[in-house]
Amino acid sequence: MQIAPETLSCYPGAMREVEVVHIIGAGLAGSEAAWQAANAGSRVVLHEMRPQRLTDAHKTAACAELVCSNSFRSDDAELNAVGLLHQEMRLAGSLIMAAADRHRLPAGSALAVDRDGFSDAVTTAIAAHPRITIERGEIDALPPAEWGNTIIATGPLTSEALAGAIAAVTGDSGLAFFDAIAPIVYRESIDFDVAWFQSRYDKAGPGGTGADYINCPLNKPEYQAFVAALIEGEKAPMRDFERDASTPYFDGCLPIEVMAERGPETLRHGPMKPRGLTNAHAPEVKPYAVVQLRQDNAIGTLYNMVGFQTKLKHGEQLRIFRTIPGLGKAEFARLGGLHRNTFLDSPRLIDDELRLRVQPHLRFAGQITGVEGYVESAATGLVAGRLAAAQALGRAFQAPPATTAHGALINHITGGHIATTDGPSRSFQPMNVNFGLLPPVTLGRDSAGKRLRGKAKQEARKRAYTSRALADFKAWLEQCLNSCA
Repeated sequence: MQIAPETLSCYPGAMREVEVVHIIGAGLAGSEAAWQAANAGSRVVLHEMRPQRLTDAHKTAACAELVCSNSFRSDDAELNAVGLLHQEMRLAGSLIMAAADRHRLPAGSALAVDRDGFSDAVTTAIAAHPRITIERGEIDALPPAEWGNTIIATGPLTSEALAGAIAAVTGDSGLAFFDAIAPIVYRESIDFDVAWFQSRYDKAGPGGTGADYINCPLNKPEYQAFVAALIEGEKAPMRDFERDASTPYFDGCLPIEVMAERGPETLRHGPMKPRGLTNAHAPEVKPYAVVQLRQDNAIGTLYNMVGFQTKLKHGEQLRIFRTIPGLGKAEFARLGGLHRNTFLDSPRLIDDELRLRVQPHLRFAGQITGVEGYVESAATGLVAGRLAAAQALGRAFQAPPATTAHGALINHITGGHIATTDGPSRSFQPMNVNFGLLPPVTLGRDSAGKRLRGKAKQEARKRAYTSRALADFKAWLEQCLNSCA
C-alpha cells in the first residue's frame, strides 16, 4: 500500500535542518507518532528492538504487529465512541486507520483487519517515508540526554530493562495488569451442521453482510458443564513477577475462566450472550448461550474466538474448547495465552503535553500511558507525534479539546483522575475511549416539545457527543494547519 507522506506536511519537500524526534517502539502508537511527526516536517528516528529481541507475544519484526484481537471494534462514528475516534483519526491523516481501512475484513459493524496485510502496509509506509529512519536494536535504558526530544511508545510489553529504568526515575513500579490472547480456529475444522453465520441482530456494518460471525450454540446443560470445566481447568503457572496480588487484570480483557469464576451466568451476559441470534438449524430453539468466532485473515481461513482470552494450559484449552458444539473437531492455529501489561501512573507523572514531569524531554504514548486498545494507543501516538514535531520545529501546539475523542483520552491520562504528588493515583486504571470521558452535552426536545426518553434519549445523546466532537476536531485541525502557514 502506498500512502503519500506529504498529505499533512507543513513543509512539503522541505530539507531544512530541524531537531530529530526519537521514537522508541514501532507498535501502533510509535508508528503513528512517527508518521505524524514526519508529516509535520520533522526528521524521525524510529527505534524497534524486534527482531533482535522478541516479546512473549510478538512473532514478527513488522511495525504495528497485532498480537491480540484483529478487531478495532465498532466503526460507527455516529453512535459509538471508538467509531468516533476512528473518524477523527481519518480526518487527521492517520497511517493506522488508512492501513486498517485498506485491509478490513467482514465483521458486521466492527472494523476488523487482516493482521498480516495491515502490519505489512504500515511497515512499508514507514520504511518509504523520506523523513523516517528505522533503527533496529533494544533500548535498555532511558535515552541519552543528547537525544533530546523523545517519545517512548514501547507498549504493554515494555522490556524489563527499560521498564526498570522508567521505574527508577519515576518511582512508579507497582502499576501493572494482565492482558490475554484469544485462540484462533481453522474455519475448515468447524462443524457447520451445528454452527451458522450471523451477525448479532443481522447488523451489516461497513465491509460486512450481516452474517459475519460464526455462531456455536449451547443449551443450558452444555453451558453449565462448560462453565464448570473452565473453573476447574488447569491454568498455566504464573511467573514470579505475575504472582503479585496487587497486579490486577484489566476488565476489558479478562481471561474467560476469570469471568466464569465471577458467577455462573456471567459469560452468557458477556461474550457468550445469545441476544440477537437465531439458530439457523433450529430457529424455534432459543440458544441458552452462544460462542462467536470472528474472521481473522483476508482469505477467511482463520477465525478468532471472541472474548476467549485465557490462562488455561494448552492441553486444557483443547479439551475444554472442543466441548463447544460445532468445535468438537476444531483445529487451532493459535491457542490462548496471557502476559503482564505495564502502565504508568500518568495523572501524577505526565503533563498535558504527554511529557514526563521529572524529565520533560521524554514523552509517552500508547498503552504505557494508561489507555487501552489498539485505536486508543494509536490516537495517543498521533497527538504525541504532533506535539514532538511542534517542539522540534519551534512552533506552538495544543492537544485537541476535551470535547473530542482524542482530547478526552489525553484528559483521562493527564487530568481526568484524582492525581497526587506524594503517592500513586489509586483510582487510575487503563481505559478504552467512551462517551463518559467527554464533557456532558445538553439535549433538546422532540418535535412535539417533549423531553426525550429511553432509547431515543440515549441515541440523541450519542449523536450530540459525536457531532460536537467532529466539529471541534475539524476546527482543531484547521487551527493546526493555520499555525503551519
